[in-house]
Amino acid sequence: MPDEPKPKPFLSGLPKAELHLHLEGTILPATVCSLTARHGVKATEDDVRRRYNYTDFLGFLNTFKWVTSFLRDPADYALIAHDLCEQLLAQRVRYAEVTLSVGVMLLRNQKPEANFAAILRAAEEFESRGLTLRWIFDAVRQFGPDAAMRVVESANNCASPKIVAFGIGGDELSIATKDFLPVYEAASAAGLHRLIHAGEIGGPEKIREAVELLHIERVGHGIAAVHDPALMDLLAYRRIPLEICPVSNVRTGALARQCQRNGVALSDHPLPQLFRHGIPIVLSTDDPAMFHTNLTAEYAAAQQMGLSDAELGQLAQASFIYAFDFKDKTFS
Repeated sequence: MPDEPKPKPFLSGLPKAELHLHLEGTILPATVCSLTARHGVKATEDDVRRRYNYTDFLGFLNTFKWVTSFLRDPADYALIAHDLCEQLLAQRVRYAEVTLSVGVMLLRNQKPEANFAAILRAAEEFESRGLTLRWIFDAVRQFGPDAAMRVVESANNCASPKIVAFGIGGDELSIATKDFLPVYEAASAAGLHRLIHAGEIGGPEKIREAVELLHIERVGHGIAAVHDPALMDLLAYRRIPLEICPVSNVRTGALARQCQRNGVALSDHPLPQLFRHGIPIVLSTDDPAMFHTNLTAEYAAAQQMGLSDAELGQLAQASFIYAFDFKDKTFS
C-alpha cells in the first residue's frame, strides 16, 4: 500500500479491544513455515511473504485456503493461538473476540471440539497477563445453511461460556440471506450473539437484510452502508456497530469495488463519514498477518483519514463498549 500510516506515539500505548479478528489470518510467515515443516512441506518466509501479496479478494481467498490447509490437528491450532496472544499483548490489546473458521474445520473433517480445547489451553496462561479472549464460531456462507447449522451444533457441543457469538463469513453474494434465518434462531437459542459479514463487497441491501431479517447485532465490515443514507440513519438509531477494517478493505479490493474504481487509498475510505454520521464503529484488523497490519496501524490509518485524537479515543472506547463479554464498560 503506497500510503503506509505512521501512528502517533499515544496510539501505541492506548488500551485497545479487537472485535473482528480471524485467528487463521494472524499466522505470521515464520509460524507458517513451522506449520509447513510439521507436515512435510518446505517453505521459506520469503515464499510466504510472496503469497501474502494480492490485489483482489480472490487472491486473498486463495492464500487463506493455502495457509489453513496446514492447520490439521489441535497442536497446530494451539501454536497459532499462542502466537496470537503474544501479538495482542504487544499492542496493548486487553480484550479480543476472535473468530474461528469452524465451517472450514468441518469441511476438512476435523473435530472442532478438540481444536477448540487446544486453543483454550494455549490461551489460558495469558489471562494472568491481562488479556481476555472470547471466541466466535464462524460458518462459510457459500457452504449453505445445513453446514452453518453444524457450526452452531459444534458450539453447543463445546459448551463453553467463552464462545460468545455465531457469525457467517465468506461470499456474501452466494446464498440468500433469508435462508440462514433458522440457523440464527438456533444460535440465539444456544445463547450466542448474532454476527455476519455484509456490505464488504456486497451492496447496502446486504446489510439491511442482515439487520431486518437476521437481527444482526454487529456487522462485519459494512462499508457499503455509505451508499444508503436511510440505512446509515437506521444503524445510528439502533446503535448497530460496523466492524471496520480499513487496511483489509484496501488490500482485498473491497474498497475499490465500493468506490467503483481502481487505485483507491485509505483517504477514500468511508470510515470518517460513517463515524461522523453517528454509527458505532469498532476498528479492527480482520486478517492482520495476511494484510501486513496490526491494530495500532489501523488506528494510524484512521488518524490519516483525518480523525482527531479525541475521535480516535472514542473509537478505542467503542470497541470495549460494544464487546459482548467485556465486564468493565468504563475501561480506560
